[in-house]
Amino acid sequence: MIPFRNDHVGSFLRPANLSQAREQYKSGNITYEELRAVEDKEIIRIIEKQKENGVFAVTDGEFRRSWWHFDFLGGLDGVELYEQIDGPKFHNMQTRKGGIRVVGKVDFSTHPFVEDFKFLKKHAGDAVAKQTIPSPNMLLYRLENGANIYTDREQFLQDTIAAYQKVIQAFYDAGCRYLQLDDTAWADLFSEAGHDKLRAKGLEPAEELKTMQRMINETLAHKPADLVVTMHICRGNYKSNYFSTGGYEYASEVIFGGLNVDGLFLEFDDERSGGFEPLKYVNRKDLKIVLGLLTSKSGELEDKEQIKARIAEAATYVPLEQLCLSPQCGFSSTEEGNILTEEQQWRKLRYVKEIAEEVWN
Repeated sequence: MIPFRNDHVGSFLRPANLSQAREQYKSGNITYEELRAVEDKEIIRIIEKQKENGVFAVTDGEFRRSWWHFDFLGGLDGVELYEQIDGPKFHNMQTRKGGIRVVGKVDFSTHPFVEDFKFLKKHAGDAVAKQTIPSPNMLLYRLENGANIYTDREQFLQDTIAAYQKVIQAFYDAGCRYLQLDDTAWADLFSEAGHDKLRAKGLEPAEELKTMQRMINETLAHKPADLVVTMHICRGNYKSNYFSTGGYEYASEVIFGGLNVDGLFLEFDDERSGGFEPLKYVNRKDLKIVLGLLTSKSGELEDKEQIKARIAEAATYVPLEQLCLSPQCGFSSTEEGNILTEEQQWRKLRYVKEIAEEVWN
């Protein structure tokens, strides 16, 4: 059953030889084909490592990406990667330069990620091949210079939804049956600081909550019945640092009771994420809630009994059979990666599986 009792968000630490090959390609010392060969080899290795460590849904580790979101968004028609801009500002940290901007009508015709998925599926074997992409809300709230192209925001929303509907069908036609939408835009609603940021752009939080809901639900309006779509809601992940804080309360009725997704991957690894009470708005027996109770930001293992106690607490709001367990985020949302070792990464995933087996079996 997707998502699985022990699951994961998707990204993995980049091996040194892959990072080196990417730098060599940027400096013109190796060809694109040579870079792809290194990527191919390391993706095959990471698929096998996931299986060895008890993972049922395997990803390519996002090994072909630099950023978890910008690489995909910049490949849509009418959108381009834009290096001459400061990257997102994190807690006590500035990310490297980079972003996206709209330069034409947003659409989808083809995308390299679809071919990348075919490679993943070909080598996944008996495991489920899971594809992760940024949600349509990420295009809405992380772009620059969009107003120069779209003077009518409604048209921009409609074009983005239509493009994403085509994206979903393309992945389905390529054999994808497990798709995850990664979305940090919701976090702008979780605190007064986030509300202020929206208002500074001339946006009202209450209206943007409705817009975010619409973007997800209309994007999924025509999805094939046997395609499982989950959403990961995150507060940022860059070199073990975070972007925002706040619990789910403000948006809880929409997130837990108003989105047409099959599952939600949720950060609950520390006090920044608030408590479980917002889960009371879960109103569907078929909605899976994946509790991100273990941090991916460090290699230290959490206390097992404490994790079990938190799962039991969450089960007072949502039946235990609807709950699953995972790390709170990926291990390497950008190619820099979080501050832990690869062995600590695998140990954490084995620990998730161990706890899940003890709780649900």
